[in-house]
Amino acid sequence: MPATAASPWYKHLWPWILIGILTCSVCLSLTMVSIAVRNPDNLVTDNYYEAGKGINRSLDRELLAQSLNLKARFDLDELTGEVALRLDGDSDPQSLEMNLISPTQPERDRKVQLNRVAPGRYVGQLDDQVAGRRFVELLGQQDGKVWRLFEEEDVAHGVTLELGDEALQGAEQRP
Repeated sequence: MPATAASPWYKHLWPWILIGILTCSVCLSLTMVSIAVRNPDNLVTDNYYEAGKGINRSLDRELLAQSLNLKARFDLDELTGEVALRLDGDSDPQSLEMNLISPTQPERDRKVQLNRVAPGRYVGQLDDQVAGRRFVELLGQQDGKVWRLFEEEDVAHGVTLELGDEALQGAEQRP
């Protein structure tokens, strides 16, 4: 029997539709708040001055790598996790540090210590698989100064990646 004007409100369809819409919006809002609280934005820094000084230090290290004519090629072995790197240029340190930095998820960053096995050849070990877009940072020392190769790469196993093959950005204005 259909609801009439004299019947109570809860026997009508429209109040239940409105209550359902409001209930769904409240549930979705609470879900979005819980997601935002559990996954805070890690890209915001509180100390802009220190970050700016760090940019200048990074650029100095990259200019040193450029003056040493450094280029690196490396492969990641999917089965063993081995990182094999060939370094060309005027530097041949005992060890190198490679950082595979995720642009948005710091927990996915990986650090690999590479040891020299022959002149210009370095080997290191990854604990787990790394794939996808990463900032690749290679750090070494020459005459007590730290140099740096830094590029954004699409890291995949079985693909040879090159560092130092792109123009250094931000150095155009420097003396």
